[in-house]
Amino acid sequence: MATGVNKVILIGNLGRDPEIQRLENGVKKASFSLATTEVYRNKEGEKTQHTEWHNIVLWRGLAEVAENYLKKGNTIYLEGRIRRREWEDKEGQKRFTTDIMGDSMTMLGSPRREGVTEEPVSETAKDENGIPPVPQPEDDLPF
Repeated sequence: MATGVNKVILIGNLGRDPEIQRLENGVKKASFSLATTEVYRNKEGEKTQHTEWHNIVLWRGLAEVAENYLKKGNTIYLEGRIRRREWEDKEGQKRFTTDIMGDSMTMLGSPRREGVTEEPVSETAKDENGIPPVPQPEDDLPF
């Protein structure tokens, strides 16, 4: 039985080109910032917008897709989970960072790289054995 749900769904624009790291074991890691913007009316009825910035981390196949296709400004749909990291800065102070660990991603809109004419890329995360997660059956309820 599951003890909780940690699920994040974001649609936003990359704030910078992905930073790619290749670890000693050959695994790739991509990290970048993603901006999500909500538009609403404030108490005075004026249209207001708020942008939230998210730290995104992608591994393996998704990192490969990010390296080859993503650039600053691209719009993506991302599903993942929240992960909080604790670290110590140069002065010895404890710091905390919240990352979104991407599990699946779909590029939205047209590719912005020169000479690229492919359809948007979709990639699903795989486990350490290269096996994608098992899809859950949908209910057949009409609502």
